[in-house]
Amino acid sequence: MKLFLSTDFEGTSGIVAWEQIIEGNAEYEQGRLLLTNEVNAVITGALEAGVSEFVVNDAHHAMRNLHPQDLLGRATLITGKHKPLYMMEGLDASFDGICFVSYHGSIGAEHAILSHTYNPGAIWEVRINGEIVGESGINALVAAHYQVPIIFISGDEATAREAETIAPQAEKIIVKQSLGRFAASHLHPDVACELLQAGARRAVEQLANMQLPGFTLPVTLEITFLVADMAEMACWIRGVERVAPRTVKVIGTNLLELYRTFVTIVTLTRSLVDR
Repeated sequence: MKLFLSTDFEGTSGIVAWEQIIEGNAEYEQGRLLLTNEVNAVITGALEAGVSEFVVNDAHHAMRNLHPQDLLGRATLITGKHKPLYMMEGLDASFDGICFVSYHGSIGAEHAILSHTYNPGAIWEVRINGEIVGESGINALVAAHYQVPIIFISGDEATAREAETIAPQAEKIIVKQSLGRFAASHLHPDVACELLQAGARRAVEQLANMQLPGFTLPVTLEITFLVADMAEMACWIRGVERVAPRTVKVIGTNLLELYRTFVTIVTLTRSLVDR
């Protein structure tokens, strides 16, 4: 069996601040260690259930948070940017299942640690077919295109709740309870890793019963930005329509192309973010 892991960072137990997850900060190495241990716990559980091949896509920020020599399972590691399929780079129809590791809630979620949706400096809200989605919901477009089930998701309670619409049968492991955007109650890292390992094992064992993410076609993807200039810039891309001063939409039946358009919009509008 072959498993695809898309790894973020904010959903790791012990993480509450940008300084812990952005390279160059004093606390970053500690955050990296916590993340690596959680990723390895997922790999270990999947190995116990018979998975023999792993591809890990490091999908947070500069996308070089994981060291290849530290990963278990002789995993293939995808790092760096800019990736054409961003958080889902490396996925194709050859995989048996997908794991979203250390994910987080959408920008508008209540009590979601470090909440955002792809770019906190640009995006205020994303909707698919009228429903607010976070990164797991957007990334599910690629999963649905390749017909690979999402079998495992870890993070805080908001992450698990948002994933219900795209992967109701997936194992959802909550490693911390968010108290606000920058505060949380965390499981001890050892306890979190034990839960992740057991959850990944169960997910693989139940793989045959997992449903594929489903979308009613054609899919309408709406993005509301923080400022109107970003919506105007997004309309430079073919097929993007402005429907409000800060909102654009894209409609399509090809889910992969829809996701590619979203990634292009995210990349383009970063140029207007004052860092």
